[in-house]
Amino acid sequence: MNRSDRLFALLTTLSDYALHRAEDLAEAQGVSLRTLYRDIGRLQSSGVPVNGTRGAGYRLTRATTLPPLTLTDPEIEALQLALAIVLETTDPALKSAATSLTAKIDASLPLEATPPTSDWQQIEHPFANAARGMGHLPILRAAIRARQKLKIVYNSPGATLRSLILHPASLQHHARSWILKGWDESQNIDVALRLDLIEHAEPLPELFTPQGQIPNGIKSSPKA
Repeated sequence: MNRSDRLFALLTTLSDYALHRAEDLAEAQGVSLRTLYRDIGRLQSSGVPVNGTRGAGYRLTRATTLPPLTLTDPEIEALQLALAIVLETTDPALKSAATSLTAKIDASLPLEATPPTSDWQQIEHPFANAARGMGHLPILRAAIRARQKLKIVYNSPGATLRSLILHPASLQHHARSWILKGWDESQNIDVALRLDLIEHAEPLPELFTPQGQIPNGIKSSPKA
């Protein structure tokens, strides 16, 4: 039995909300206690409310369990944006619930969702200023689709503002921290910018190609 089938069978057994001895669970699964403990840990880390201790027993607590969901990237982005906004609330109960839900979602996301850039290491906390910069998303998305240049005012390290002409390429996110990648025409380098550090984003009436050239001199109207 593969891991996915094993976890599903384990969850089915626990769904009677009764206390089950670890030894009995392991025997029913045909696995060692060590494997059983790892499987319990996987269920817990994915947000399944399993309580208990090694050597004693485990039970499923009564909480709403959703069936497996397959989400598209835009759906994940919409969900994370909504959570980012809720995390800025001053209501402690609502904020606590959003934090808990956020951890469950992050545990279920594939590892490759993490932006492969050293800029990620500079983010002190994934929840810090989560909603800041989200207002730029419509402009950034439109510019990426249209291959339209952007004038960006950005908070550089040391709390200094700098302006750059950006050829936006992609948006990446992880734990509600967003990264805008592109080519900085001003310095002729590839850059990765944190959305929460973007002060201003203005679409320019110029298009670009992936090589940073304006195709056939075509100009477009700014998009908001």
